[in-house]
Amino acid sequence: MDHTYQAIVAAIGSFFVVTLLLAAAILLCQQYRNSSKARTRSTQIRTRPGPTRDASFSLAVVDASWSSDPNLIKITWEELALATDNFSPHLIVGDGSFGLVYKARLSTNALVAVKKLSPDAFQGFREFRAEMETLSKLNHPNIVRILGYWASGPERLLVYEFLEKGNLDHWLHEPDLSHSPLSWETRVNIIRGVAHGLAYLHGLEKAVIHRDIKASNILLDSKFQSHIADFGLARRIDKTHSHVSTQFAGTIGYMPPEYIEGSNVANTKVDVYSFGILMIETMSSHRPNLPMKLGQKDIGIVQWARKMKEENAEMEMVDVNISREGLSEESIKEYVRIACECTSQMQKERPDMPRVVQWLDSLPLSSF
Repeated sequence: MDHTYQAIVAAIGSFFVVTLLLAAAILLCQQYRNSSKARTRSTQIRTRPGPTRDASFSLAVVDASWSSDPNLIKITWEELALATDNFSPHLIVGDGSFGLVYKARLSTNALVAVKKLSPDAFQGFREFRAEMETLSKLNHPNIVRILGYWASGPERLLVYEFLEKGNLDHWLHEPDLSHSPLSWETRVNIIRGVAHGLAYLHGLEKAVIHRDIKASNILLDSKFQSHIADFGLARRIDKTHSHVSTQFAGTIGYMPPEYIEGSNVANTKVDVYSFGILMIETMSSHRPNLPMKLGQKDIGIVQWARKMKEENAEMEMVDVNISREGLSEESIKEYVRIACECTSQMQKERPDMPRVVQWLDSLPLSSF
């Protein structure tokens, strides 16, 4: 009987000991969790963009650069957040390689496009500011105009003029019952505008290489005039030199063969090649990163253009949605010739952009 009593007492004691140990473990876990939450909240408060001490310092630096350029707008994070409804998804009008673009209306009632860059879009504040100062000095009707920017900590915001018709990629590849396909005349005018913009960039004292010419980076205003946008990969070079970069630059389908072969040397002829691809894409509405069918074979868009040119079948390259009425076969053949020259395999065989501008400007619009 005594042994039974002792066993019962021992069992009860063990139960209480285990219970106390479990309770202590639960209390320790709860305390650790609360401590982690507190640290997280503290980190969020320190890193949240806004009028903190660090942000004010960054804004002061940005304001200093603005003060020397009357064309740039002084703007705060609070105003940009208000103009974009706190960066609401329903105001997103673009999605680029470096961030999202929002349609916004400032307190001045100006309609603008605000690009909110990903934190790793640029390698630090100094490079960002230097690039924006360069771009703010570009002044050409075929280059999108930067109105201002904001930077603090990891946040980078660019403010551009808002262009009503969106980007060329949308008009070429996203059928919309609300609008008819672009006419041949409009497409040629868009291409001419891009050519003029590139000729301006390449003709600067220190040439600017865009390095990412493609349909989604060509914005259109209310009159379908083209504006080159997205200079996130752009580089300035001396005209007698090339730019060597360790960064992968460009978009598949638009990159010249020397890039695909592993060369990281860029000069103005890189843009010329991408422009030639854009010409073929704009006339045909075929995406350059997708293979073309020629008989039973799948070939690239450049091979396709050359083959069609060899067979005197340039008219068959024109988008089927474009009316053939009034089209000049001679002018279309010349258009394809220019595109093929721009997409030459060898850099040295590609024309420079001023020559391309001369060729395109000589195409008689009245015959289209």
